[in-house]
Amino acid sequence: MADSPQSLETLRPANPDTSLRRAAQQIAEAQSGVPVIEAFFDEATFTASYVVWDGETRAAAIIDSVLDYDPASGRTETTSAEAIAAYVEKHGLSVEWLLETHAHADHLSAAPWLQHRFGGRIAIGEHIVTVQKTFGALFNAGADFARDGSDFDRLFADGDGFRIGGLDVTVLHVPGHTPACVAYVIGDAVFVGDTMFMPDYGTARADFPGGDAAQLFRSLRRILALPPNTRLFMCHDYLPQGRATYQWESTVGAQREGNVHAHDGVSEADFVAMREQRDATLAVPRLILPSVQVNMRAGHLPPPESNGVTYLKMPVNAL
Repeated sequence: MADSPQSLETLRPANPDTSLRRAAQQIAEAQSGVPVIEAFFDEATFTASYVVWDGETRAAAIIDSVLDYDPASGRTETTSAEAIAAYVEKHGLSVEWLLETHAHADHLSAAPWLQHRFGGRIAIGEHIVTVQKTFGALFNAGADFARDGSDFDRLFADGDGFRIGGLDVTVLHVPGHTPACVAYVIGDAVFVGDTMFMPDYGTARADFPGGDAAQLFRSLRRILALPPNTRLFMCHDYLPQGRATYQWESTVGAQREGNVHAHDGVSEADFVAMREQRDATLAVPRLILPSVQVNMRAGHLPPPESNGVTYLKMPVNAL
């Protein structure tokens, strides 16, 4: 069950600017290069997952893990998750958190598999309930699917704070790509989810149900109001033309100077016009239907039916 708001031992500032100031102060006070961060890139889904850990306590969080899925056969594999598990075991880490930046539409989460192996709590932003209601209706999910976030162990509000060992973490609500997107500010690093990509690729789409280009622009500017040397870690890289290697780490300063969609000087109106025009040309993500069905359940597959088999629904002509 997700923690109730009354049970959260955390400060929840009423003013979003207070949340941002708190994050900026945390970054300013953090030791440079802390936390320890290891990236795992899944080329099949262009996804960067992360193990983030405290070098003193060896407490760790795993962010945006991937469960391998073949849509042709309907089979899952744990190759990507096993690479993360091997790293955790090699370094003797204690997994405290399995963090999702949002309900991904391009890959299935491996959080339950990793939780079964290492423990820890699966967490996401509190606005996942909006996603659950929208997609619960699309998939005609039955009464067994609660639309209250209780599939997750913890729901975060904007400005919530928690710790990974000795590391301070601040949560920022950054909607636009989806209503539920959050960024995790950990030490001097920010895990931005699907808000922005590397400067030469730009920003995430905003045309999914509940997405909003104007909201995305404001979320981007909010992140980019953090100190210029703040490290930013992307959730995806799509290897744009002219670059030969995948990349997933940038800085606030680099994004403000060079992001092809959202550099300093781009107005909200211009960004929205660009984003809406570009989004109209993009194909539906290959794994959106299986991914969201699973990820809205915190990475759990739907319950087996009477024959013991689990099924993923494919709504026809509905997207």
